[in-house]
Amino acid sequence: MDLPISEYDIAQAKSYLAAGDLASATPLLERLVELAEEYIDAECQSTDKRQYFSFADAFERLAYRRVERDPRGLVQVEAPFDRLYSALAFAYITQQDYVSAKNALSQAVRWNPMNCAYRLDLAELFRALGNMQEWAALSNSVLERASDARFAARAYANLGAFFLESHNSLAASGCLRLAQRFAPDDARVEALAGRMAAERPEAAESSEEEALAELADQGIDTNPSADMAICLLMCASDAAQAGDRNEATRLTVRARGLIGEEACRALVKLIRESDAELAEERSATDGEEASHAQP
Repeated sequence: MDLPISEYDIAQAKSYLAAGDLASATPLLERLVELAEEYIDAECQSTDKRQYFSFADAFERLAYRRVERDPRGLVQVEAPFDRLYSALAFAYITQQDYVSAKNALSQAVRWNPMNCAYRLDLAELFRALGNMQEWAALSNSVLERASDARFAARAYANLGAFFLESHNSLAASGCLRLAQRFAPDDARVEALAGRMAAERPEAAESSEEEALAELADQGIDTNPSADMAICLLMCASDAAQAGDRNEATRLTVRARGLIGEEACRALVKLIRESDAELAEERSATDGEEASHAQP
């Protein structure tokens, strides 16, 4: 079965959204989703050996492997189904149809589980629908997947607000400290800081060690970024070897925002050493094979 939709179709629908033309955007997006789901039912059924995704790039694919440890073969679909569902969710949100938006955005997460913006937006929909536990759970799920410091900060800010409302000011203080470490100028981080100062000023007197220990006791990862930084730097190394210096720099800057300059420099050194060792092993193996091939 031929793929019935294209990136152009999705872009056209999103242009209607950008113009505020919901009357044109919503039915078009719903029709595109209908066509996409007919194709998915026919061509993209998951099995024990295969799963289909619409990752944005090689980094997301690598990061998914590292986080999920999914042993199945990963098949990249030719259309960005995640963006289609995300656009439909936005149309529903604009119309305050939060249940339909939740369902659509859940599908966006299914097709691209590494997109933290989808997860955080889905969390806000659950919060709007009164499901605070799912809001917190989705925010927590972002931590091990966040490849951008802003997403990690927003997740910690959400969790800080959750703990504050649950009367655990020590855990909320730990979340605030980590959020400020990642993105101190983020609006959500500043909002949490304002609430903490107004509602629980005594929490600032606790030590960072105490606050982070409380977070760990609550099952919240206080150092979630190493795996994502490694994936970013591995992809940066590949981009540099391919001659794409701009992409290599962009990925390295993202890694630096997650783990800091010193740790980033140490990881780059390890990756380069590993690449050099692998190249030497391949060279030696090629030499042995050439020697054995000679009469």
